[in-house]
Amino acid sequence: MRTTEPPLAGRYVLLDPIGVGGMGSVWRAWDLRERRLVAAKLLGRYDDALLQRFVREQAVRVRHPHVVAPTDWAADGRRVVLSMDLVTGGSVAELRAEHGPLPEPVVARLLDQLLQALAAVHAAGIVHRDVKPANLLLDPGPLHLRLADFGVAAVLGEQRLTGAGPVGTRGYAAPEQERGAAPHPAQDLYAAGVVGRELTGRRPGVLDPLLAALTDPDPARRPPSATEALARLRRLPVAELAPTAAGVVVPDRLGPAAYPPRAGRLAVVLACVCLALATVVGVAAVLRAT
Repeated sequence: MRTTEPPLAGRYVLLDPIGVGGMGSVWRAWDLRERRLVAAKLLGRYDDALLQRFVREQAVRVRHPHVVAPTDWAADGRRVVLSMDLVTGGSVAELRAEHGPLPEPVVARLLDQLLQALAAVHAAGIVHRDVKPANLLLDPGPLHLRLADFGVAAVLGEQRLTGAGPVGTRGYAAPEQERGAAPHPAQDLYAAGVVGRELTGRRPGVLDPLLAALTDPDPARRPPSATEALARLRRLPVAELAPTAAGVVVPDRLGPAAYPPRAGRLAVVLACVCLALATVVGVAAVLRAT
């Protein structure tokens, strides 16, 4: 349900909580400036290190159909918020939990989109470092994956904010990543391979050679880039089974917003009316004074 607080930073009307993470809470919100629904990530109680991570995340500006990155940020007292596109179809983790091991064409479609996202992220000089099913969101409708949550992402060549210890989620992080190695795109490729194996239920199939290469313990033996891994995937004989993947339709898990968008537009109109009235009163006062 909608909060009774005024718009955060004069801009975001918080509607209902849709998630909780290590850095704070995520809300569905109405953006009064953009006049659209967004996901608003609110930073919870924080220290300097967590604030630095938040600042790093808001700096990620990758525009790609398969990436969900922050679009803006604002601060209101000690409350800090990131806004991003609202994705309402849940996550790949939920899809896997509900359906069990997925058909190989479905996994191939998801892996294809994930590798597209990683190619764009790596081209921007960023390593995600926490690729896992829970961070792979789905738009409602036909399968459309979007890589999200850049809270522990690293910019290549910049100072590391998370120290030299392991970063990421155990079980998905590459062996060298768990040993505290410097960020490298090969670590995201390893995690993508683990995701692929998990989604197939480790059943033998035509994806096996690619998944084995992606999850090779030696990063030098993995595909040299997400683009190369994507090319290898598209050469595999899974295209003839594409209708199986095309038939998967993801439901909208959030349902209608508790705050009608027209109410957001009305708030903007009322604000403009108040500003106009204040201007008229001010001009009248000046005329009387003269």
